[in-house]
This record gives sequence, C-alpha cells and structure tokens, in this order.
Amino acid sequence: MDRAQIAAAAAATRLPTVYGYRELVDAGGLISYGIDLRACNYRAATYVYKILKGTPVADLPFEFPTRVDLVINLRAAKALGLTVPDMLLARADEVIE
Repeated sequence: MDRAQIAAAAAATRLPTVYGYRELVDAGGLISYGIDLRACNYRAATYVYKILKGTPVADLPFEFPTRVDLVINLRAAKALGLTVPDMLLARADEVIE
C-alpha cells in the first residue's frame, strides 16, 4: 500500500490515526509525530558522498535525528467529526487546514 491508500483506508473506516511520518498526514492522515524523512535522506546522501570520496566509514560520526515534528491535518479531523484541542494545535509544528 502507498501513503494515499493507507490514509484513505483509515478515513473509510473513520479511524483516527497517528503516524510516525508527516508524509502520511500530507496524504490525508490525521496526525503525525516523528522525524522528517526528507532531512534524514539528505543526511544519508551526504554520508554516501563522503564515503564515495574516500572518507573511511569509521571516521564518520553516528547520527540520530534529534528533532521530531507534530503535524496536524484539520481537514482530516473535520472529516472524522473530531475537534482538535487548542492546546494541541498550539504545540503543533505545522497545521494543515
């Protein structure tokens, strides 16, 4: 299943969902709280570049994402008949309207 199919299946069953990746919220999901995959892929590409240029893998530091984002899709909430509390909206890094 792709992202749109997963979000559509959750919406069809009127199932409120919380995802680990914002891409599913962009596809119509309700809420995500997790890392930015695009940023992780960019970091991975810089590692590949350094390795291909000859940097020994042992010289590269281990990295782990340190930022997580809360993204809320108000269109999905409305379709599910949910009201998102103002306190949660205030803490969101992004709100899709």
